[in-house]
Amino acid sequence: MPERTESESRKLLGRLRDTLAEDSAGQTRLDRITHIIADSMQTEVCSIYLFRDADTLELCATEGLKAEAVHQTRMRLGEGLVGRVAKTARAINTANAPQEKGFRFMPETGEEIYSSFLGVPIQRLGERLGVLVVQSKVARSYSEDEIYALEVVAMVLAEMTELGAFVGEGAALSALHKQPQMFRGSVGQEGAAEGNVYLHEPRVVVTNPIADDPHAELRRLDDAVQKLRGVVDHMVSHVKNGDREQDEVLETYRMFANSRSWMRRMQEDISRGLSAEAAVEKEQSSARARMEEVADAYLRERLHDLDDLSNRLLRILTGQGADTGAEMPENPILLARNIGPGELLEYGRKLKGIVLEEGSVGSHAAIVARALAIPLVIQAPKILTEALNGDHILVDGEQGIVHLRPEETVVRAFREKIAMLEQAQERYVGIREKPAETLDGKVVALTMNAGLMADLPSLEGSGAEGVGLFRTELQFLVRSTVPKRGELAALYSRVLDAAQTKRVVFRTLDIGSDKVLPYMKRPEEPNPALGWRAIRVGLDKPGVMRMQLQALVRAANGRPLSVMFPFVAQFEEFKDARRLMLDTLEHEDKLGHVMPESYEIGAMLETPSLAFAPQQFFEMADFISIGGNDLKQFFFAADRENELVRKRYDTLNVSYLGFLEMIVGRCNDTHTPLSFCGEDAGRPLEALCFAAIGMRALSMRPASIGPVKHLLRRSNLDDAKAVIDLARKDGAQSVRPAMMDFLQNSL
Repeated sequence: MPERTESESRKLLGRLRDTLAEDSAGQTRLDRITHIIADSMQTEVCSIYLFRDADTLELCATEGLKAEAVHQTRMRLGEGLVGRVAKTARAINTANAPQEKGFRFMPETGEEIYSSFLGVPIQRLGERLGVLVVQSKVARSYSEDEIYALEVVAMVLAEMTELGAFVGEGAALSALHKQPQMFRGSVGQEGAAEGNVYLHEPRVVVTNPIADDPHAELRRLDDAVQKLRGVVDHMVSHVKNGDREQDEVLETYRMFANSRSWMRRMQEDISRGLSAEAAVEKEQSSARARMEEVADAYLRERLHDLDDLSNRLLRILTGQGADTGAEMPENPILLARNIGPGELLEYGRKLKGIVLEEGSVGSHAAIVARALAIPLVIQAPKILTEALNGDHILVDGEQGIVHLRPEETVVRAFREKIAMLEQAQERYVGIREKPAETLDGKVVALTMNAGLMADLPSLEGSGAEGVGLFRTELQFLVRSTVPKRGELAALYSRVLDAAQTKRVVFRTLDIGSDKVLPYMKRPEEPNPALGWRAIRVGLDKPGVMRMQLQALVRAANGRPLSVMFPFVAQFEEFKDARRLMLDTLEHEDKLGHVMPESYEIGAMLETPSLAFAPQQFFEMADFISIGGNDLKQFFFAADRENELVRKRYDTLNVSYLGFLEMIVGRCNDTHTPLSFCGEDAGRPLEALCFAAIGMRALSMRPASIGPVKHLLRRSNLDDAKAVIDLARKDGAQSVRPAMMDFLQNSL
């Protein structure tokens, strides 16, 4: 086979375009295309394999192999040379295919007489669609020029497959974005929702992958890249704020935007016959394929940067901005790769659910979703490549599962689940005003967690006795500059107004780790979760904390004030923070501001070290709240953002329960009020165990108060404690099985 030239490549693409423009069936088009490719590239065989399901390839068209093998020959992902091309997303080029590692002989195709083999992936933006193969009898390796020419053709086939050009009978020729799909992610916020897809950043559609005039396409690309470079330069010059990590990301953007090799590859793609848009997308698809193979987190993030840059370039070329004019559907379920808290708050309660390809349980998006009580599934890979605006979708935030375009049987079962959840909530309405009093007469105070004004209406509807945790960092995270003291005072005052006479515990600014302020320089740290965060930042940079404390005092305006400091690891930190609070009160009094009617200064116990603090700490603290999410990860040395270990350790592990019981004992000795705050407080079984070991206050999301109260009112804490003690005595690792049996037999 002779060397290809750029003009020959354009001729081939022109013939393909004419074939695709014909009014013919999908199978007919495929058959014509394999003939054209074999004829143009002077090979004896050209075959197209497409996926019939996620793990199986099917021979869908061929020129040169036996016709009866079409739609009969199938192979698993990774099986044979074709399967290897699909799995690795890399071309295989060999002069002697039968001797190649992993070769699979398929006698029904008659391919045994063909020695040379060249297979390239048919893929679009990380989505594997199939494999394009050429074969010849002569034993020879194909040149780099020939490989490149076939990759360009595969790119066009991928675009036309996306546009539905090859739809026909059978699973392999079924229309894309029409079949039911299930995605398994992780739970970000519990709940269940049914609705329709609304893409945060709608996919760019390339409708014409083949260029009519390469010179005009090169000019379009050059103009678009110049605009992109201008946008990136503006970002770099206007966003620089001393945050080294953010500055590095922006400089990486600029480096990619000015990359000669990136530009050269796209120009070569166009010279081969692709349109400017198709050339950009071809390189983007290659980058996404590399992204899947890169284990290094830094390199993956840089490839993400290139991916984002490609999206920006595509939007410039196509004019398809982020705002496409698509109307938000009824019952919208938002889909995004990731999303910031400010953007999510703009959507607000219009959303019925959220699905992210990335995200984490402690991310800003998860915090806002919990505040808005919107079901959230995170880490649902590749859902954006499959979903279209308006698609029917089910979000199961209880299991971390998403059903896209579900079958009717799945819809019926899901609606029954939603109905059961709604019925359960209705059942809890009858006990909303009643105390969480157990059968043996012990009362547990149930309060709610909040972080937005939007949370406060739940205070009355949920039956919460107050706000056990008001997260103050959200007002800092959603802004591009530090909020002013007067703005914060007005907000905190509205929170107290909404709570009326119910107690609100304000946690001071908890930043660092996964909560990064866009306007604050972030130090480089190998492990931010154990680094400069929360009270450590507040004490090292007291100006912001002093300003926040002043806002809280002014917001109280004669009402009771409860302030809690986060992430206290030792007694001295609490003493320093408490002194800052007392100095603030004294200063505000001298300025003539109305003092709080009373004040409480407490600490969040999130580090095991604080549980062993001197007795004077427990005597000095007006109250203590266990921050269960952080305390658990530090107790077990298991990062709660790491899916490999996050679920490995049980909250009802006897060691952890014993540790919590020790804290209860220390607080009882000094008569220090103690509460438990975190996701586990809102799980009925865990809440019952916490109450059984002596905790008398739990703070949780509003929707959990009903289920927790319902179980507590039907339980005897002495009996539950006896079950826990017996399980420990028997050497059980967790009391969960014993407690489950106890509940089944006693309720």
